[in-house]
Amino acid sequence: MTQIIPAAPAPAPGRAITINFNDNALLPLLLGDHDRHLVRLEQGFGVRLACRGNRVNISGEPDRVQAAEAALQGLYSRLQKGQSVAAGDVDAAIRLMNRTDEDPRLPLSDLPAIRTRRGAVGSRSPGQTTYIETLARHEMVFALGPAGTGKTYLAVAQAVAMLLAGRVERIVLCRPAVEAGERLGFLPGDLKEKIDPYLRPLYDALHDMMPGDQVIRRMGTGEIEVAPLAFMRGRTLAHAFVILDEAQNTTEAQMKMFLTRMGEGTRMVVTGDLTQIDLPAGTRSGLRDAVETLEGVQGIGFARFGVRDVVRHPLVGRIVDAYDQRAAAARETTRGRTRRESDGTVQS
Repeated sequence: MTQIIPAAPAPAPGRAITINFNDNALLPLLLGDHDRHLVRLEQGFGVRLACRGNRVNISGEPDRVQAAEAALQGLYSRLQKGQSVAAGDVDAAIRLMNRTDEDPRLPLSDLPAIRTRRGAVGSRSPGQTTYIETLARHEMVFALGPAGTGKTYLAVAQAVAMLLAGRVERIVLCRPAVEAGERLGFLPGDLKEKIDPYLRPLYDALHDMMPGDQVIRRMGTGEIEVAPLAFMRGRTLAHAFVILDEAQNTTEAQMKMFLTRMGEGTRMVVTGDLTQIDLPAGTRSGLRDAVETLEGVQGIGFARFGVRDVVRHPLVGRIVDAYDQRAAAARETTRGRTRRESDGTVQS
């Protein structure tokens, strides 16, 4: 238990509170080595944090103080449950409490999570919170957004959880084998060895969710199948959890083929980033076409991620944002030139 002690009144419009943490053994884990977690929370919330003994004082703008308090309480609750608090967990708490929408803030301990035998895979951003809920409610889900937002990772976690609970009989993971500026034929080895690098992110996620020997055994029995998209033609997938990753690199025909593989008792998740399409020029992305065609169809859920949902290194979010800003500026320049040309103000 923690106790909140009102501090001396702060000059308006600031606010100050003091949280009393009763377990002195957990407090160093909450603060981090050399108080690095405390410093990160200060930077993330724009507040002043000071620790004396087993008390942490928070001062700053009232809404910022409230958010920082909720984050500290949530992280301390993790430690009380025997869970760890790493830098990634601190960053996740900042993202989740720094919400700019009108949704009420949930205690971190009440956020949805996917339960696997390796432990709970919890939300680390507002977008992930919505995504986990969407995965639980819909039989087909489209997840759209930039790299590093957990689209594939959480889908694999949900697939493993449903397999281990007996709610599906197998997992099928696939990707289109499209080169990102390179040529597949120049890679050494046979077909499997050429294709495996494209499927490596799926293997990595699987090994995070269950022991390696289990992954190998279940792949041997067919309970887990990892294959390129081309191998899906002509099949009906029943009682399976099927994930199509990097779907922005499908053609319209490939996407329609994949979606119509769905059989009885099957769940499907389609993930992709429409800003990273590697198809030949002039080829329309099947993911873009499917989103425009299927939006609003009953039973299909959509989860959209933004820059604030990037949960990799903080630089990844800033890199994505920089590219987005440049693309937006280029579009605005193009629109401005088009308007001037239509007005006759641009000379050829």
